Amino acid sequence: MATLTWEQVTVATGHAEGAEEAVRQAYREAGLAEPERVLVLPSPLAGAIVAAWLTGGQPVRAGLERAGLPRDGLGLGSLDPGRSVRDAVRTGPWERARAAAYARLGHAGWAQLWAETGGRLWPQAERLVSDLRRAIADRGAALDTALGTDTDLAAERFAESLRNVTLDAVLGQHDAPWLSAFDGLDRVDGLGGVDGVDGAGGLGGLKRVAERAGWWWPYERLAIITGRPIELHLDDLGRLHRADGPALSYADGFALHAWHGMPVPPEFGATMTALTPERIRSEANTELRRAMLEHFGLDRYLAESGAQPVHSDETGVLWRIELPDDEPLAMVEVVNSTPEPDGTSRTYFLRVPPWVRRAREGVAWTFGLAEDDYRPQRET
Repeated sequence: MATLTWEQVTVATGHAEGAEEAVRQAYREAGLAEPERVLVLPSPLAGAIVAAWLTGGQPVRAGLERAGLPRDGLGLGSLDPGRSVRDAVRTGPWERARAAAYARLGHAGWAQLWAETGGRLWPQAERLVSDLRRAIADRGAALDTALGTDTDLAAERFAESLRNVTLDAVLGQHDAPWLSAFDGLDRVDGLGGVDGVDGAGGLGGLKRVAERAGWWWPYERLAIITGRPIELHLDDLGRLHRADGPALSYADGFALHAWHGMPVPPEFGATMTALTPERIRSEANTELRRAMLEHFGLDRYLAESGAQPVHSDETGVLWRIELPDDEPLAMVEVVNSTPEPDGTSRTYFLRVPPWVRRAREGVAWTFGLAEDDYRPQRET
């Protein structure tokens, strides 16, 4: 397998060989017997459902049976996975590695190392982890609704059960931030390696799993491994984003739809391809309406919605349009005084707060100035 950077590991997609052996290595490095069985599943949702089935007790299992989950063929009926060994496999090695590095580097050295490695990757990984946990809990809540409140799960709901088991997962590729920190030790001036931090010290298997798999659940006699996504689409800020389909999807159909990090319904993408001002105005959800406006284009919306100017002066034209159950849309139309190479002048629309009442006031606000303080010698 080609070597991936930790940045690539965090967002890697597709199948990779060797995850099962990597998990067995992690068990051995933790001083544990290898699991009797390794179950490979296509998504973290599937992993969470099976983990809830095996560990949630009879109320959870009864509800999952009623819902037809987990699917036939897994052979889980009489399987006892044993207790979770997450602390031994993941928490213990992390704590020992960090203690060894901290003792050698000191507070300032460790802070520098983290800033140069895991600190850079953590925001994106944390967003993906949070998005997945929310989506898995949402699936549990939907199943709650489908089954009704008079089932055996009245005291132990699906959403809570699934959310809880996600907290017991080892995060695989999303553990890349902290794993990258220990790979970065050799870049600290003159440090080289730190005893107890390399593969022999307990991180080799965890690193190999992260390079090959998604979330996984380690138990005494069973390990549940889940695959990486088959598709992942992000915006420039590393947030889930796609207008024409799922932003994150797995081989079993589990998918997250998002617009610049905001969860949206699965049908939202189809809606975006045929937007009209009327459709935007009729959207009851203000967050979705704002996403529609962004995709449609604010200037286009003004042009096609019959908006009227409310004020104009030498700086530009102030436009304002009311939106149902939301703050008004206010924009200043300005013309760039520097001509384009072909001699034309480009027009820009600057969104301003709804309390703006004059064009100059709006332009001044974009520069962080009060209207009376905005006296440009030359407009650009």
